[in-house]
Amino acid sequence: MQSKNDPDRGNQNLFAALRAGFPAALDAVAVETDDGLLYSWRDLERASAMLANLLLSLQLPEGARIAAQVDKSVEAMLLYLATLRAGLVYLPLNAAYQSAEIEYFIGDAEPAVVVCSAKNFGWVSKIAFKAGTGYVFTLNDDRTGSLLERAAACSDGHRVAQRRSDDLAAIIYTSGTTGRSKGAMLTHGNLLSNARVLKAYWGWRSGPQGGDVLIHALPIFHVHGLFVAIHGALLSGGKMIWFNRFEPRRVLQRMAQATVFMGVPTLYVRLLAEPALDRQAVARMRLFVAGSAPLLLETFTQWQERTGHTILERYGMSETVMLTSNPYFAEHGQRRGGTVGFALPGVSLRVHDEQGRALAAGGVGGIEVKGPGVFKGYWRMPEKTAEEFTADGYFKTGDVGKIDDLGYVSIVGRSKDMFISGGYNVYPVEIEDQINQLPGVAESAVIGIAHADFGEVGVAVVVARPGAALEAAGIIASLKSKLANYKIPKHCVVVDDLPRNSMGKVQKNVLRARYAGIKGDG
Repeated sequence: MQSKNDPDRGNQNLFAALRAGFPAALDAVAVETDDGLLYSWRDLERASAMLANLLLSLQLPEGARIAAQVDKSVEAMLLYLATLRAGLVYLPLNAAYQSAEIEYFIGDAEPAVVVCSAKNFGWVSKIAFKAGTGYVFTLNDDRTGSLLERAAACSDGHRVAQRRSDDLAAIIYTSGTTGRSKGAMLTHGNLLSNARVLKAYWGWRSGPQGGDVLIHALPIFHVHGLFVAIHGALLSGGKMIWFNRFEPRRVLQRMAQATVFMGVPTLYVRLLAEPALDRQAVARMRLFVAGSAPLLLETFTQWQERTGHTILERYGMSETVMLTSNPYFAEHGQRRGGTVGFALPGVSLRVHDEQGRALAAGGVGGIEVKGPGVFKGYWRMPEKTAEEFTADGYFKTGDVGKIDDLGYVSIVGRSKDMFISGGYNVYPVEIEDQINQLPGVAESAVIGIAHADFGEVGVAVVVARPGAALEAAGIIASLKSKLANYKIPKHCVVVDDLPRNSMGKVQKNVLRARYAGIKGDG
């Protein structure tokens, strides 16, 4: 609780709010790593102050970007917190990015500081210095690197930089699956408003007795792990059990000491493969959250049956943080598989057709949103930013969905994934849902490819369950009694797995490129 004499009173810097959530007992454990390292709340306070002081000693310009392409570690999280408290702008980059990708991001964002793993210093520093970056530091996941060596000489006292709600806090680059990757500019107000809504909506618990304990097993270069998970724990003063890498068996073992887990659907599938997963193993848990990619209804149901818990699926974007959520509290309704729940408090969400007309309940169209979490715009792309907003200020998400008569939102797919066959709109998710219900099918992805007669036709790419034998012709035949003819894929291929990005999303752009030359009459 901030007192009237608190120097951070009135400061809208996100870090000031997160720091206010720290418990009074600063020597209590804030983060426990899976290999036994303990970080107290005082450690988080002191270490983020030292890193902030290091950044400030560099005399960087106002609004300078701090780019981080490092492996996951508690110290990487501390760098993020230090950037916030210093009033600078954080730019997280996937550790898997290669030189051409890093060259683009650094050239576009022009960071004043780049932090990378020591193993990549040679090539990353060459790109950074060529682009005009002033400083390149190293940071490894074993608490080594030049960043920490330099920060060790800095003071552990730091006054949080004053920031306004609309000041830039972070830039998150979109996946770039439809062309040039865009930097979504998120403000202190965007991130804090969303964190506070989720704290209340998901019932985050504070206090030394009965407070929440989060298992953090997600990457921290992305909205889910960096903002949703970390902000939730810090804002409520909740301990984190920290995994640098997801290991299903170890994560399952730690659920006896935790209450909250957040994961992408792939993590739930891998946990379901663990024989030890049962009701007793998760008896202490109160909340399982899924997002970043669609959760199969089968996974949703299997988790219910095995654990007695119902996964809470939610929906958000790099540009908006979280937009919708299935309810946590029973009085707000049921958690429904196949949906992403209701629009969160403060979020206005609507579905419009291609002519901009509002659709009735159940109508499928483009999802548009307005609210305090919606980003400031795309970095150095004012024309693109303007294109993505309606005249009345709604952001066009690019997702296609529907709202039922109770207010539950379902995502049908991305507008770029929709294809038009013979003049009819075809939404791949509808077809995938039918394919995934067929015996022996593990998962599927449907894409549209060019066709001389129909304009576009569908190709179904299907993964079989272990030990199952699937025939492409049989899959197509099974669909003919379930779907209109124009929705039936003209070709089907059975593969070992689907290409995915680091957050578990199927890369349909990769599939479209792979099967672009296939004849669509198979």
